[in-house]
Amino acid sequence: MKKYIAEFFGTMIFILMGCCAAVYHYYDVNIASVFGSAIAFGLAVVTMVYTIGGVSGCHINPAITLGAWITKRITRKDAIMYMIAQVLGTIVGLALLWLAIYNTAGLNTYQEGVSVIGILIAEIIITFAFIPGILASTYVGKLYGFIIGFGWGILCLLGLDYIGTSVNPALSIGTTLFQGVYNQLVFFTLGTYLGGGLATFVWVIIDDCYCEDNCEK
Repeated sequence: MKKYIAEFFGTMIFILMGCCAAVYHYYDVNIASVFGSAIAFGLAVVTMVYTIGGVSGCHINPAITLGAWITKRITRKDAIMYMIAQVLGTIVGLALLWLAIYNTAGLNTYQEGVSVIGILIAEIIITFAFIPGILASTYVGKLYGFIIGFGWGILCLLGLDYIGTSVNPALSIGTTLFQGVYNQLVFFTLGTYLGGGLATFVWVIIDDCYCEDNCEK
């Protein structure tokens, strides 16, 4: 149970820290606000990795949980419970954010001219680029939190101003509930799961030491 509570808490704080900056970015779109949002998300990830990583692994993202399940790092039961905790944590985090500033506009929105198919493709590519770094980070020791956070920040810089850079189905579900833009949900969520799943299978192929049971001593 502690693992699930940790995922709920970690996701909630991650949403509060990152999305607060993203909301202000929506109202003042410039290069500084883009960098600020990316840094906020990246540091939020770093903070949560070192806060709850020792308890749950700090997935705070169903796409990461999917990769962990595919590579047999967690059980199916834990994967399902993690995802539920992450979605609930996102909803509570966004609710607190809404109560604080009364508006969650700008989260997971895309610029005019970007099609929903473009969103799907972008989410597949960005998530595909992100997940292998997560799976590999456990091999680099105590710096893994900074590597994950840095990678997340870079991805935000690449896509935040155009598609919102979800790379997180829980975030897409939560923001959809608060914004009511349901036509985006399937493309954000499907793209993230497809990108995460493909990246995990590729990682399994290229890495012969993808989980503890298969590592050569």
